[in-house]
Amino acid sequence: MSKVRNGGGGNPGVAMRIGGVCPGGDGFAPSALGTREHWDAVYERELHTFQEYGDTGEIWFGEESMNRLIRWMQKYKIPLDASVLDIGTGNGVFLVELAKCGFSNITGIDYSPSAIQLSGRIIEKEGLSNIKLKVEDFLNLSTKLSGFHVCIDKGTFDAISLNPDNAIEKRKQYVKSLSGVLKVKGFFLITSCNWTKEELLNEFSEGFELFEELPTPKFSFGGRSGNSVAALVFQKM
Repeated sequence: MSKVRNGGGGNPGVAMRIGGVCPGGDGFAPSALGTREHWDAVYERELHTFQEYGDTGEIWFGEESMNRLIRWMQKYKIPLDASVLDIGTGNGVFLVELAKCGFSNITGIDYSPSAIQLSGRIIEKEGLSNIKLKVEDFLNLSTKLSGFHVCIDKGTFDAISLNPDNAIEKRKQYVKSLSGVLKVKGFFLITSCNWTKEELLNEFSEGFELFEELPTPKFSFGGRSGNSVAALVFQKM
């Protein structure tokens, strides 16, 4: 059993965005949601809950977000043996779904050891053995990760954007790390509740180009409409 976490209901963005208005001009108010300590505590609780009750924990942005990305990969016939990296894998539930769809060369990284431990337990329970897990800080990779055909982010860039310690520089480092792990012409699939399409285009303007915008749920408020999340596919140039 899994709980669902989506834009506006527990994600780092806290509130839905309307019309591209970004609180604070350049970024967001610093938050504990952007710290490693917060996520270590979260995944320690979720690991305990899984061990006690078998609850796998949160599904970031809901099950539809996973299905949306998998449909895109199937639409463009991404080979089942293509190397896929899940950045900030959390409980690894998305890795499980990829494996069930036949993808056989998938890796999940997270800077929280408890998250990787939880992922490992869930993957073991599912009887899967073709998933690689690593404790890694994407902003400071300790091992050589490179040559991935597809990189996926569901909420990690959002969390980095809330880090109280120089989030702007951390966002720049994220882009550098992404460029280092993704092969030329490789795809980067990002789902965000903090950033609009236009803002993400600006954040990833160096070395990446927009390949496709994925449809996401729309909402209306006060006579204006918008999307609760943005989901984009970039290609490395």
